Amino acid sequence: MIAHKIIVLSGKGGVGKSSVAVNLAVWLSMQGKRTGLLDIDIHGPSVPKMLGLAGKFAVGTGDKILPLYYGANLKVMSIGFLLGDEKQAVIWRGPMKHNIIRQFVNDVEWGDLDYLIVDCPPGTGDEPLSAVQMLENADGAIVVTTPQDVAVADVRRCMEFCNQVNLKVLGVIENMSGFVCPHCGGRTDIFSNNGGRKVADEFGATFLGSVPIDAEMARLADEGKPLVEDDTGRESARSMESAFGALINKEMKSGTIKETKDMKRIAIPITDGKLSEHFGHCEHFAVFEVDEEKQAIVGKQEVEPPSHEPGVLPKWLGGMQVNLIIAGGMGQRAQELFKNHGIEVIVGAPVDIPDDVVRKHLDNNLQAGANICDH
Repeated sequence: MIAHKIIVLSGKGGVGKSSVAVNLAVWLSMQGKRTGLLDIDIHGPSVPKMLGLAGKFAVGTGDKILPLYYGANLKVMSIGFLLGDEKQAVIWRGPMKHNIIRQFVNDVEWGDLDYLIVDCPPGTGDEPLSAVQMLENADGAIVVTTPQDVAVADVRRCMEFCNQVNLKVLGVIENMSGFVCPHCGGRTDIFSNNGGRKVADEFGATFLGSVPIDAEMARLADEGKPLVEDDTGRESARSMESAFGALINKEMKSGTIKETKDMKRIAIPITDGKLSEHFGHCEHFAVFEVDEEKQAIVGKQEVEPPSHEPGVLPKWLGGMQVNLIIAGGMGQRAQELFKNHGIEVIVGAPVDIPDDVVRKHLDNNLQAGANICDH
């Protein structure tokens, strides 16, 4: 089941629509949401490159196509995963494009998702129309523009398209809104400004925010590293995250997007298939999604951690919305860092199969001993 479907549109190419779609999907996955990203730009798929997945191929199992993974929570599908060569041109008429989009929606093994983000090609042609038709009861669309009048004129046609197909406009994001100098921090408006806000006001839509031009954003995209994963405090990343937060909070309040019930997430460090005696020496993590009310495990995934450097794991597990870590031994400094990220820690747990540890915790039968790590 897919709980929420959001389509990302633009009136013209080159405004950063795919950047918004990719970063929105990654941002949602960083919040612990089970997210899918569907790239239906048949003639110019850029999502694989922007996620560092170029050259990868999708495979099938039975009558289903398996999406590729980016991180633990994001499933991705693109025509780029079906082409033998990145330079291969797709020369298809409308019916063939409609059929492949239908397959991407119906025949990909999406599983249960909190959000499916759909990156459409620019304009109001076959692909966006097919997406609206295939994605029944979509929550709505995000429309991406740049500030100058020529882009805004195309956005008006995009907004009219949404009106004609009864697709709610969830909001407008203005990309390339000024340039912030990386050296002095000064801002220069290269294009005429406020075009996105003006067109949003004209159509009674929500203006979600503006994102400045950032040379680093282009470099990261070329390297397959989404901007929202950057932790250096860049204004462009903060602006994008603010726009996404405004979207989700606004639509939840209005009732358009109803958030799925929060589940608790428990992380278990693992070594040789069992709970790791020393937290810092674990090989990977088992992350369980549990329903405490029903005292049941409702989901589990095993993930490879980043390097065990100070401050890295708390941020990483916090981004996955982990609420609790159950470990054998953990140093006091590490416990403090997790606490600062809102993550509870239980130490002194027995070396056991992770599933059994979680079940004992849910049944209030987990016997925790002394913390064997004193540094």
